[in-house]
Amino acid sequence: MNKKIKQIQSLPVLNASSAGIDIGASFHVVAIPPDMSDEPVRTFEAFTTDLSDMANWLVKKGITTAAMESTGVYWVPVYEILQDHGIKVILCNARESRSVPGRKTDVNDAQWLQRLHACGLLKASFRPEEKIVELRSYLRVRERLSDYAAAHIQHMQKALTFMNIQLNLVVSDITGVTGMNIIRSIVKGVKSPEELAEYRDPRCKASKEKIRKALTGNYQVEHVFALKQALAMYDAYQISIHECDGEVEKVLAELAINKEVPEEPLPKPKHKTRQPNQLNFDVRKAIYQIVGNDITQIHGFGPYLALRMMSECGLDMSKWPSANHFTSWLTLCPGSKISGGKILSARSRKSNNRLVAQLRLAATTVGRSDTALGAFYRRLSARIGKSKAVTATARKIAILYYNAMRYGMKYKDPGAEQYERNYKDRVIKNLKQRAAKFGFELQPVEESVS
Repeated sequence: MNKKIKQIQSLPVLNASSAGIDIGASFHVVAIPPDMSDEPVRTFEAFTTDLSDMANWLVKKGITTAAMESTGVYWVPVYEILQDHGIKVILCNARESRSVPGRKTDVNDAQWLQRLHACGLLKASFRPEEKIVELRSYLRVRERLSDYAAAHIQHMQKALTFMNIQLNLVVSDITGVTGMNIIRSIVKGVKSPEELAEYRDPRCKASKEKIRKALTGNYQVEHVFALKQALAMYDAYQISIHECDGEVEKVLAELAINKEVPEEPLPKPKHKTRQPNQLNFDVRKAIYQIVGNDITQIHGFGPYLALRMMSECGLDMSKWPSANHFTSWLTLCPGSKISGGKILSARSRKSNNRLVAQLRLAATTVGRSDTALGAFYRRLSARIGKSKAVTATARKIAILYYNAMRYGMKYKDPGAEQYERNYKDRVIKNLKQRAAKFGFELQPVEESVS
C-alpha cells in the first residue's frame, strides 16, 4: 500500500458513516467505508431512477453524510435527491481534493473523497436555503435573457448604421422611449424624417431639427428587414424577462410572509432615475419588508444589485463569522501566499463570479461621487492605482452590506469632506506616535501674519 495512503488512514475518523461520490456526466461512482459493505464501491448511471437507487442503497448501508465535488451542473440532481433522502451532502471545491495519490481513476477519486470526508478534511461550499436558491435561479435566467436581448440591441444599431440613420447620436439610449418609438415606426414603413421626429419624447435633450437630420438615411428594404428581425427578437426576450420578474416577485412575497412589518417607513430612494436592468415591480419595498433595513441606502447599491446580493448570499449572514470571512469568500480580500516568513504574493484570487464583477462596477461608479466611499476610492487610486482601488472599494461596499444584513446597521454617508478630515487626523496621530517613539515632538507650523 502506498505510504501516503497509510499516513492518511492513520488520521482520526470523524465521519464514520460517510460516502464519497465522483460526479460524472453519464454515471457516478460512489465509495463507502470497506467495513460497511462487501461491495464498497458502486457505479450508478445518471438517470433519475438510478439516482434514487443510489440514495436508497446509501440509506440502507447506514450512510448519513456524503461528499462530492462541484462538477459543472451534474451535481445538482444528485445533491437534491440525496438531501430528500435525509443524507447530509458536503459540496466541496475541487481544488481542495484534487491531489489524488497514485493513478487517477473515477474509483480512486470516489475513495479519496470518502477518506478525506471521513477524516473531516473537506470544507462544505456555501449553498443557501431552498427559497433563496429558487430566487437565485430566476435571477440568473433573467441575467442571461438580458444578455441575449443586449445582443439584439447591437443588431438593431448595426441595421440603422447600414441605413446611415444616426439615431445613437441624438438619443442616449436607442431602447429608450424616443428610440423605440422611432424604430417601431421605421419597421412599420415610415420613412419621412419629419414624421419620425414627431415621436421625440419631451425629455429628450436633442431638438426636433437635429433628430430630423439624424433620421435622413438610405432606407433599403434588406436593412429594414434586418431591423425588423432584431426588434422582434428583442421584444421576445423582453416578454421572457417580464415573466421572470413575475416569478421573482412571487418568491419575494413568500419570503416576506413570516416577516414583521418594519415600524419605520421606507426611506426615499437615493436615485430617482430608472436603471436599465430594473425589474417591473417595486424591489426596494419587497427587500425592505424581508430584511427590515433599506440596504439600497449604501452608495453603489441599487435595487437590482441588492437583490442579486441577497439571492447569492442568502438572508443568514452568520454563515460567515465576520466581515473578513465574507470578503474572503467573495475573493475581494488580499491573498496570503507566504513561505519561510516571506510574502510571495498578496494578490486577490481570480473569480468569475458575476456578483464580484457587479461589486467592482459599483465601486467604479461610487469613485466618481462626492461621498466618503468616493473619496476613499480616489485616495487609493492616486496611491496604488485604479485596479487595486476598485478591489478595495468593492470590499468596503461588501463589508457595509454584511454589517447591514447581519447587525441591522443603517448606513449614513459622512461625506467626502468628513472622510478627508478623518484621514488627516489619522495621519497626524500616526506621525505624532512615530515622532514620540524616536524622542521627538511634532508641533504645527505657526501661520505668519502678513
